[in-house]
Amino acid sequence: MNRSFLIGFLVLIVIGLVALYSSLFTVYQTQQALVLRFGEPLRTISEPGLHWKVPIADNVVFLDKRILDLDSPVQEVIASDQKRLVVDAFARYRITNPLVFYQSIGNIRDANSRLSTILNSAVRRVLGDATFFAVVRDDRPQLMAQITSQMNREAQSFGITVVDVRIRRADLPQANSEAIFRRMQTERQQEAAQIRAVGEEQARRIRSRADRDATVIVAEANRESEQIRGLGDAERSGIFAEAFNQDPDFFAFYRSMQAYDQALAQQDTRFLLSPNSDFFRYFGTPFGAERRPGIGGPPAAPTQ
Repeated sequence: MNRSFLIGFLVLIVIGLVALYSSLFTVYQTQQALVLRFGEPLRTISEPGLHWKVPIADNVVFLDKRILDLDSPVQEVIASDQKRLVVDAFARYRITNPLVFYQSIGNIRDANSRLSTILNSAVRRVLGDATFFAVVRDDRPQLMAQITSQMNREAQSFGITVVDVRIRRADLPQANSEAIFRRMQTERQQEAAQIRAVGEEQARRIRSRADRDATVIVAEANRESEQIRGLGDAERSGIFAEAFNQDPDFFAFYRSMQAYDQALAQQDTRFLLSPNSDFFRYFGTPFGAERRPGIGGPPAAPTQ
């Protein structure tokens, strides 16, 4: 009898422990819970910790409380100025009403599918009313705020709040980008050719001015050199005349010696002269032959 009682008591303890374990559940800081009783929503739990439920009758659905990611596929959008854009956008959202979320969608996968459709529609509406430069450069923050606002109006019915929408990339299609690149390249080449032409014209002008200035400087230098050379020749002639007037005989002898040195050098030139020629008058006597009447200077240089 005591043994049967002990076994029954142990069984009751085990059943009690199992019931107690089934009555407890833990909600983590990154979660929020929805308690269902026979499939009907009973209460929402957003505070982390240990909570109670009725075993078998109650069921707990856990939902993520963190900010969730929504990546939308790349799509083409036609701007208001008829420019085609390849837009890559993404969104961040949070489940703010677990009951409405569970009743309208039920799980994260279906929520991403529904929100992706809403995001694509909002992107097409907002960017379709904007210009190309507004999307790419000027008004992108304002456009992203408009897309976020439109998504929130539709996502509220799902118990979801869209935190942010960002446009990761908004570019022209590949064919349009290549065409624009070729056009920009052609424009830059034309601009470079024009700059080179202007530079070449300026270079020719500078070279022409430099050549003219060089010609003028050379002409002035030649003129001054001729003047200096003329003054030097005049001074030399004056010195020669002064020296000749001081001693005409010595001057005639000196000039004759210079003529002998130049004419009788080792050259192939041959002279046919008479021994009685005035050219050889200093060969016979160191004072030279007697001057002929009418000759007032040194003998002429020999001719070839």
